[in-house]
Amino acid sequence: MENKAPQPVRYMANAISYVFHPLFIPTYFFIYLMYLIPFEFASITDWQLKLKLFSVFWLTAFFPAFAVFLLWRLKFSESIFLRTQKERIIPYVIVMFFYWWMYYLSRNFTDQPMALKYFYFGIFIATAIGLTINNFMKVSLHAMGISGLLMAVILVGFYYPVNNLVWIMLAIMIAALVMSARMVVSDHTKNELVVGFAIGLLTQIAAFVWIL
Repeated sequence: MENKAPQPVRYMANAISYVFHPLFIPTYFFIYLMYLIPFEFASITDWQLKLKLFSVFWLTAFFPAFAVFLLWRLKFSESIFLRTQKERIIPYVIVMFFYWWMYYLSRNFTDQPMALKYFYFGIFIATAIGLTINNFMKVSLHAMGISGLLMAVILVGFYYPVNNLVWIMLAIMIAALVMSARMVVSDHTKNELVVGFAIGLLTQIAAFVWIL
């Protein structure tokens, strides 16, 4: 289906898609927790907190992205954009491994906020469901990621005694921007976007209920 959006709109939609790429979502959520609930990190030094942030980015963004790059260079995929369902199978499995590892670490170390435990478990479940549904449709990873972030932010307000309204409104605005951007520049159908959004929301709720 030909997209008739003006070129400036397409440029902006591509920029939004890159900035809020699904691989960056765990890093963004960790930064959000650093600013909203710093008391959860009171037992570690600022330097240790920065190392934790770096490790989140390293394990959930850099390594999965590097794996996709290697798959492309080794001719296992035609591009780094993973445009087909077949090309997404191995990256799904790789990301699942790293998300499970992050959940395992958060569950077994006492200095990890509860929010990280349900968040990591939620994105692991979302990836597993996404891999399964990938057999039938090319569900939107951007939609899964941004809706997971949105619901995770909402659930923080249920667990912690903090004023979270501004962050929730910001998350809603970002989610709307990302979904709009994907409608402009992606080749996803509306059903693929809606299914991805639903997966992200529901898996965070399920993880929150399970962990607590």
